[in-house]
Amino acid sequence: MGRGIAQMAAQAGSEVWLFDVQAGAAEAARSALQTTWQTLVGKNRMEASQMEACLNRLRIAGSLSDLATCDLVVEAIVERLDVKQRLFVDLEGIVTPDAVLATNTSSLSVTSIGAALKRPAQLAGYHFFNPVPLMKVVEVIAGLKTSASVCQRLTDYTRQFGHTPVAAQDTPGFIVNHAGRGYGTEALRVVGERVADFATIDRILKDQMGFKLGPFELMDLTALDVSHPVMESIYHQYFEEPRYRPSVITAQRLAGGVVGKKVGEGFYAYDKGQAQIPAEAPAPVVAELPPVWVSPKAARRAELYQLLKDLGARIETAAAPSAAALILVAPLGLDVTTLAAVERLDASRTVGIDMMLDDASTRRRVLATNPATRSDMRDAAHALFASDGKAVSVVRDSGGFVTQRVVATIINIATDMCQQGICSPTDLDVAVTLGLGYPMGPLAMGDRIGPTNVLEILFNLQTVYGDPRYRPSPWLRRRGALGLSLTHEEA
Repeated sequence: MGRGIAQMAAQAGSEVWLFDVQAGAAEAARSALQTTWQTLVGKNRMEASQMEACLNRLRIAGSLSDLATCDLVVEAIVERLDVKQRLFVDLEGIVTPDAVLATNTSSLSVTSIGAALKRPAQLAGYHFFNPVPLMKVVEVIAGLKTSASVCQRLTDYTRQFGHTPVAAQDTPGFIVNHAGRGYGTEALRVVGERVADFATIDRILKDQMGFKLGPFELMDLTALDVSHPVMESIYHQYFEEPRYRPSVITAQRLAGGVVGKKVGEGFYAYDKGQAQIPAEAPAPVVAELPPVWVSPKAARRAELYQLLKDLGARIETAAAPSAAALILVAPLGLDVTTLAAVERLDASRTVGIDMMLDDASTRRRVLATNPATRSDMRDAAHALFASDGKAVSVVRDSGGFVTQRVVATIINIATDMCQQGICSPTDLDVAVTLGLGYPMGPLAMGDRIGPTNVLEILFNLQTVYGDPRYRPSPWLRRRGALGLSLTHEEA
């Protein structure tokens, strides 16, 4: 991480001093950067003269005292509060009073680090993401006593080397690690209920919502020895807030050493670095499909009717289904079981379909059975909705299927961050898009789905599960009630 920060600073024209307590580490970093720049020259992405200029800007510091003339010192050391505090106390006695001290911590409180200083106003969080040259967002974090001018200097400097600065208050996880909580933790709850397996959940979230990696692929990549402690840390730092509750699944896998790709075994097995993902079973072959009756309370009912017509289904339009009909429900947040009971439908013939998004915008359709659904009705629904070649996943009953509950959780956490004033709506969406690679920011997701639909999903999830983790944020409730965008800020 420190090497990447040094690379960007040198390329921005700064004179950079490298210091490490480990003998030879700074020299090794300089040598590695030289190799990096030589590679860029070989690919015609940097001029040879630029490489020489960057190398000439890199200096090796023999001791901390060599940093006395630095305007900015960025720390990228072990994530231990006591160690960071000692370092900054030493630096405070070396640099000039107006020099900026910056911590690249990803999980510790900037305020707590600065509490040991005589001049805490000069300390700010400056959180980069790995690999630094490619991850184009930097969080600028104000501790409780950080000077606004210090944050502004860091913001301006970030732009100098072509990255995007986002401003955050000093809270657990800052913006990106905080906003990213819902993706993994809710997916773990889904798999913990045996709604679907790891591969199916990953496929659904990639194909329905456009995530680059599924949550289990992502946790295998980051490794559970990194991601699970972050889950626990943020949960405990927020005094057991239910929205951030970790999962026993990752705790057990971490204890067993099944941490991810780097050890060859995680949620997937790996062979020569390639995940061994089980193939999807083909759609069942059904000789004769039954007629289809659609619940009058189905989400996107008109679109669902059109889809059924396009698929050549025999559609029943009577007030109640015939004795032979496949019964379709399309809930937002509720499970199939609840709807079948409330609407007094024959549960053995009832199947749910996720219609949160319009069918044309997704690459996969998701169906859900309930505990009473007959296998012939399940197979008929699967065959029907796969008849045009589109991928179909059939999952067990769940409030909100898979995508609804995961995405609604992401949006809810993001809106609550705005409610708390952790960051601006704009910075939140920018940070998450650049820092996590989401297809769009959480607030943009909410606007795409519709704030009132997100609210319905969350209220119904609360009804199904009785869990306060699904309680909607006041930011979301008020903007949904008034028909405002989730990015709308009060005057």
